[in-house]
Amino acid sequence: MKNIKVLGTGCTNCKITLKLIEEVAAAKGVEVQLEKVEELKDIMSYGVMSTPGVVIDGKVVHAGGVPARTKVEGWF
Repeated sequence: MKNIKVLGTGCTNCKITLKLIEEVAAAKGVEVQLEKVEELKDIMSYGVMSTPGVVIDGKVVHAGGVPARTKVEGWF
């Protein structure tokens, strides 16, 4: 199971990113544990300056803007 955190303060792009990850994981049959991180100090602790950010198993894999579906598919 992959532990995935979506970093963002609740903006539309953050919500779209969360939904996109859920959809791709379900389509690929991958079990994920999704967490939304909205506290600015927690987001900054990952070194992410522009949201949405995506952290998989403790590693930042994306920051700034909604990731392309093909990029998300590559994570799985």
